[in-house]
Amino acid sequence: MERIWAPWRMAYISEAVKEEKPKGCIFCDFPAAADDDKHLILARSEYSFVIMNKYPYNNGHLMVIPFEHVNSPAKLSAAEQDDLHRLLYRTLDVLNDFFHPEGFNIGMNLGQVAGAGIAAHCHYHIVPRWNGDTNFMPVLGDVRVISESLEATYSHLKPLFDKLAK
Repeated sequence: MERIWAPWRMAYISEAVKEEKPKGCIFCDFPAAADDDKHLILARSEYSFVIMNKYPYNNGHLMVIPFEHVNSPAKLSAAEQDDLHRLLYRTLDVLNDFFHPEGFNIGMNLGQVAGAGIAAHCHYHIVPRWNGDTNFMPVLGDVRVISESLEATYSHLKPLFDKLAK
């Protein structure tokens, strides 16, 4: 294969090049900014929130994050742990209803050596999976193909999370 044609990606690439790496913790700063649409925050609970991954592994790759800035879920209070897990299960319900995946990868990378991009603030990754979704693209091209823009996925999922909150 000589080329991949995805013209919509240029806006995404241009934005990433222009962006200065944020100072502080985005998992603290984004919810505090109270601009959920801009920061792709889909839902909030008392102690946690759901946000889209800006660099997804697959369509529907979301993160469930406690508001408390800790590097391990063991440092959360029992109420915060319970809330985090209830929001995780609600997120699975939304992803199942909309994407109908055949499975999920769910996990935390605790510590930089474990692959955590933001090691100081623990968070769950939820990645919907389908049979055959690991095709030749990651193997041959060292790229992933995400078939829908982040904004489109956000506009599909946001009303579903809003409905669950009622």
